[in-house]
Amino acid sequence: MVRADSPIASVADLKGKKVAVTKAAGSQSLSVAAWVTWDPYLAGVQNQSQVRVLADGRNVADYQRYYLASTAYAEAHPEVLVVVFEALRKTGRWIKQSPKEAAELLAPAWGLDAKTVELANSRRSYDVRVVVKDALGEQQRIADAFYGEGLLPRKLDATAVPLWPLR
Repeated sequence: MVRADSPIASVADLKGKKVAVTKAAGSQSLSVAAWVTWDPYLAGVQNQSQVRVLADGRNVADYQRYYLASTAYAEAHPEVLVVVFEALRKTGRWIKQSPKEAAELLAPAWGLDAKTVELANSRRSYDVRVVVKDALGEQQRIADAFYGEGLLPRKLDATAVPLWPLR
C-alpha cells in the first residue's frame, strides 16, 4: 500500500524505492514509498489512514491456511479430527453470516478494534475444506521460492505429506 496522495500508481513504480516489509509496526509513517503487510494490519491502517492498495496477493499467493496435527495423533484419534473439522466449518459459516457479532467477539482476542476485525474478516473466506494433494501447488511455489532465496536448507516436496481423509 502507499499513501493515498502518493504519485506511485503501480508496483513497477516502486523500482529503486524503499519498501517497508514488517509486521504490525509503525513503518507506514517512516520515509518509505510503500508498505507490504497483510490483514488484519492492512485493515487497521485502512481504518486509521488515507492509503491506497497498489497490489494484493491474488493470483500470486492466495495464502491458504492449514490446520495441522501430527500423523501419530491423527491416526490415534481420528474421531477428534472429525469433531474439530466440523466445529471449524460451523464457526467459519457463522463468522461470515454474523460479521459484526464475530468482530465484537474476536476484537479483544486479536487486540484490535471491532471495525478493523470486521474489515479484515470481510476479505477472509473462513471456508474450511479438506486438503487434497492437487491443492498444494501454492505451498510448493512458496517452498521453491524460499529454497531459491536460501531460506530452506534443501528443496522440499510440499505434496509429500500425509493428508487426512474425511470419513
